[in-house]
Amino acid sequence: MDEDDMSVTRTQGTPRLPAPDPAVLAAVEAAVPGITRSRASDRLGMAHDASHYLLTPQAVLVPRSAEQVGALMRAGLPLTFRSGGTSLSGQAVTDHLLVDTRRHFRGIEVLDGGARVRVQPGAVLRQVNARLAPHGRRLGPDPASEAACTIGGVVANNSSGMTCGTHANTYETLESMVLVLPSGTVLDTGAPDADARLRALEPDLAAGLERLRDRIRGNPESVRRIKAQFALKNTMGYGLNSFLDHDSPAQILAHLAIGSEGTLAFVAEAVLRTVPAHRLAATGLLVFPALRTAMATVPEIVAAHPAAIELLDAESLLVAQEDPKAEDVLRTLTVEDHAALLVEWQESDPELLADRERAAERLFAAFDLATPARLSGDARGRAALWHIRKGLYASVAGARPSGTTALLEDVAVPVPALADLCDDLAELFAKYRYERSVVFGHAKDGNLHFMLNERFGTDLQRYADFTEDMVDAVLGRGGTLKAEHGTGRVMAPFVRRQYGDELYAVMREVKRLCDPGDTLNPGVVLTDDPQAHLRDLKSVVTVEPEVDRCVECGYCEPVCPSRDLTTTPRQRIVLRRELAAARAAGDEDLARRLEREYEYDAVETCAVDGMCATACPVLINTGDLTKRLRAQSHGRVAQAGWKTAADHWGTVTRAMERALDVAAAAPPGAVEAAARAARRIGGPDTVPEWSRDLPSGGSPRRPATVPDADAVYVPSCLNTLFAPAEGGPGVMAAVLRLSERAGLRLRVPENIANLCCGTPWSSKGFTKGYEVMRRKVRESLLAATDGGRIPVISDAASCTEGFRRLAAAAGPAVEVLDAVSFVAQRVLPRLPAARRLPSLALHPTCSSTRLGLEGDITRIAEAVAEEVVVPEGWQCCGFAGDRGMLHPELTASATRAEAESVARGDFAAHASVNRTCEIGLTRATGETYHHLLELLDQGTA
Repeated sequence: MDEDDMSVTRTQGTPRLPAPDPAVLAAVEAAVPGITRSRASDRLGMAHDASHYLLTPQAVLVPRSAEQVGALMRAGLPLTFRSGGTSLSGQAVTDHLLVDTRRHFRGIEVLDGGARVRVQPGAVLRQVNARLAPHGRRLGPDPASEAACTIGGVVANNSSGMTCGTHANTYETLESMVLVLPSGTVLDTGAPDADARLRALEPDLAAGLERLRDRIRGNPESVRRIKAQFALKNTMGYGLNSFLDHDSPAQILAHLAIGSEGTLAFVAEAVLRTVPAHRLAATGLLVFPALRTAMATVPEIVAAHPAAIELLDAESLLVAQEDPKAEDVLRTLTVEDHAALLVEWQESDPELLADRERAAERLFAAFDLATPARLSGDARGRAALWHIRKGLYASVAGARPSGTTALLEDVAVPVPALADLCDDLAELFAKYRYERSVVFGHAKDGNLHFMLNERFGTDLQRYADFTEDMVDAVLGRGGTLKAEHGTGRVMAPFVRRQYGDELYAVMREVKRLCDPGDTLNPGVVLTDDPQAHLRDLKSVVTVEPEVDRCVECGYCEPVCPSRDLTTTPRQRIVLRRELAAARAAGDEDLARRLEREYEYDAVETCAVDGMCATACPVLINTGDLTKRLRAQSHGRVAQAGWKTAADHWGTVTRAMERALDVAAAAPPGAVEAAARAARRIGGPDTVPEWSRDLPSGGSPRRPATVPDADAVYVPSCLNTLFAPAEGGPGVMAAVLRLSERAGLRLRVPENIANLCCGTPWSSKGFTKGYEVMRRKVRESLLAATDGGRIPVISDAASCTEGFRRLAAAAGPAVEVLDAVSFVAQRVLPRLPAARRLPSLALHPTCSSTRLGLEGDITRIAEAVAEEVVVPEGWQCCGFAGDRGMLHPELTASATRAEAESVARGDFAAHASVNRTCEIGLTRATGETYHHLLELLDQGTA
């Protein structure tokens, strides 16, 4: 390669963001009006995916139906489809038009008692499996990104994963799909007349596919090569095995579309066959003194029929040791040349699983292990092991040096060649000075992943030379250059080298037949550019801690309440990167635009709920970033005002209580008009929006001096601000009555009226007021708990979180429990059996999730109702303290899916564990939500 070509890379934040072509935008508007998003933030926020490529689209399009996609295709516009944005090979980025299929294509329909499922491309894999779980079924593909990846990518990349091998991947489990072809033709391949329709509507395509089928079958060398390639996990190029496995043009086309990365057609929906979701499993980590020793045992372990055998090399083990969930055996290991195999057996019959475990233990006894082997069926222990494995890539990438880009490669070879390939890679890492490059993967399938940290700049020679040598090593071992991540841009220049001229020519003809105008995802899968993998590489600037650790994997996006309204955590981070890059390039115009749009999109509509941290493999909480940005925007007057509020919180809350009482008593129209006028003057992020569905003011919190108390009760100030939901006593009364009924004594601090969990200050970035409240709470809790002798309980999950943070400053002696946990563990066993409701719709909160209250909530809910349902679409409600009153559109967006699910049900009651969440869900559903403890109080009275 010519030395001058090593500088061919587009770095992040070019000096000026090119304006979109007006003619292109006009063509989109003419084809499908109202679906174009072309602001700087829209384009740059969606330019980033989990890959190491970066291209900025001219616009982001958000169609609502297959018919709208067909209209776009008929316009002849270059389109790239993107859903979850978790792909790693550059197949979901473009400098043309990017079509967001996540927003409006989320349909999931369970068929035949779970034997099949009809899904749309925007449905998240984990959510599909959650719908199938009651039927004891799941989808075959099980990639590590299952919490965030969507069906669109699962189909487009022919995803597989940990356990499915080649027998249960997308290709093997497809029944039918609805395709939108570049001509605009919509074809349901499951229809009885699918072949007739294809021949009638697309005669050249149908005849061409049959011609290619016969060409391949008539060439013994082609048949041999295809069978050898697709005996492995293989997503390199197009799935030419379709021509051997299927006869009809409609079925050939459907299976070619799998793994085609959106280059042949748009998959509007697919019907997939499911596999059993075994309810029992035994998992263990086998640690060996050397990688080759571990590899030598794989054939024996495979013969014992495990569901998974996952490899972790020495570098992977070093990373795993840093994980908080790592077991002591792993933490204390002195890692040198070690390697480990994570093995798991899955069954639904406990006796069969026990047989598997006994056979495995006999097998392990003959192995040369560095630590004792142990299989565990404990759900918590198994989850910890899989957490380490599934989060390995992002954990390693998150610990990379600031300013570097993480690259994850994905190859497969026949299992007997696996150890040799590992040796080859180790030599290449040393030769090209790639340090801390981890190797891990699916050993059962000969499928390896390895990660490189690269600082892309002007010199790409090292990366280019490494890639050439790696390609030679993999192909020399009879392997494939892409096993499950898709060809994308990263391996497109090497497709011909892997398959040879004849099969490459067949792939070219497939592309020409399906997409004669080359409008679908140009430059992906097939390319004539031998340097395509070296272009448009992502160069990362250093910004701030939360931003710098992010690998842009997208795992955070499905749990973010603002994802359908403004931005996701990943987008908040990448826009900070783009802002820093624009400033570094001296592009002040772009920087000003990004700053202006960022304020509402990323700062004002962030719920700071922290749910992103529960999904992030490197534990980034973008809420912390938002709080810091809010703090930086506050002037002295605002900081002083909120500091004064902290000093006089009792007076402030009583004033707000009375204001809500006055508003509730006044004509609603007049109050709403006054609130709108005040918001116009003071700003929508400062003045709450009053609406007639808000409750009136609550009741003052009063101290209770109780000697020999069992706990200190700190009622949330939400009890003062908001009256209980209609028909309920309120959680404050419920906690006191339940405890009294159980014979437990609660003490309420003397200065309770002036105490708060601190969230109003921390969430808004008012640091001085927060410090005032921190000191008050610390002193009060130490005194009230007799120096930590008894625990503190709080009756709102978000407040429990806040008090825990504040109490930490008082020393580890002060224990803070949520009232739900206190009641479940200490009160419920002393209560009479409750009169159970027939059914209950339950909304756990973001705070209860982060606190790990699921078990206690379930115990109480099952004591309250015979049937407990967490509705489909559940997530953080986005009310977020007063955020739901400042920006009610956030709560409306966050609760839309859950509200639709609640409307389809017929529940006797509705409950949550936080007063503001109750208000938000009541507003969203039209059903009255109470605190769960209110229902328990009523049922045991």
